[in-house]
Amino acid sequence: MKRKIEKSELIFKIVAYFFLIVFAAMCIYPLLYALSAAFSSGSAVDTGKVVIVPIDVTGAAFMSVVQDNMFWVNYANTLFVTFFGTVWALGYSILGAYALSKKRLLGRHGWNFVLVFTMWFSAGIIPQYQNYMQTADIFANLGIVDLKWTIIIAMGMNATNIILLRNSFEGVPSEIEEAARIDGATEMQILTKVYIPMSKATIATVALFFGISRWNGYFWAFKVVDYDHRFSWPVQVYIRDYINKYTSIAGEADPTTVDDRMYWYDTHSYAAVSAVYSMVICAIIPILAIYPFIQKYFAKGVNMGGVKE
Repeated sequence: MKRKIEKSELIFKIVAYFFLIVFAAMCIYPLLYALSAAFSSGSAVDTGKVVIVPIDVTGAAFMSVVQDNMFWVNYANTLFVTFFGTVWALGYSILGAYALSKKRLLGRHGWNFVLVFTMWFSAGIIPQYQNYMQTADIFANLGIVDLKWTIIIAMGMNATNIILLRNSFEGVPSEIEEAARIDGATEMQILTKVYIPMSKATIATVALFFGISRWNGYFWAFKVVDYDHRFSWPVQVYIRDYINKYTSIAGEADPTTVDDRMYWYDTHSYAAVSAVYSMVICAIIPILAIYPFIQKYFAKGVNMGGVKE
């Protein structure tokens, strides 16, 4: 027998669904606009005719991106940084979280406090920048000139993710660990055979966090990797440089910039902004492809790692 919905409950559901639909539209519109602008003609984008659907459909902007070798070199750099950066950050985060989850760890409360303290207070941008540059100098002294490793090694710490993993490990029943020790399991075997399999939802969630942060990482890569090492740029830095070179704000007064922009528009069948949107679409494809496979772990992983009983 169906329960009769009260008037107040019906009004609440209508209002809730309305705001949910509006919020979803606000989230999806930028993606639809970027896709439409990427496939629209340069004149349609410049004159603001593109709203949701493509105008004067053309693939010239996408073809320009496909033929841009530097874009794909930097794209490969982003794949490299994302994969190895995620593996590096997730690896030592798991080790740190496992140690901090053990009550027998000497000074456990102090170490946990130091970890949380870094979330409350930060040294600031300048010391952080100096730390990254000193790391790059160490790599240079070791003969490592590829600055991608600076991005991977120096930018891997995240206290929040370690806390999520620590809380998840603390939720594993101690009886299972005791049984494994009685069977002769070593510390590493207990971690890899017991804790990691039983916390795979949280680990997948943290891996997603790390992967997205590495894929979207722009600011510090832009500051640490200079133009002379542009072959080590992630694709986001390349897109930013592309925008700086071939686009300008409305009413730009710099004649050199204006001349460069007009020359670009005169010699290409698409606007530079269309090419930028094409790059953006290409850049988000891996995240869109991977996320559906990890989504099922997302809510479960956050709940397991974010709530401490």
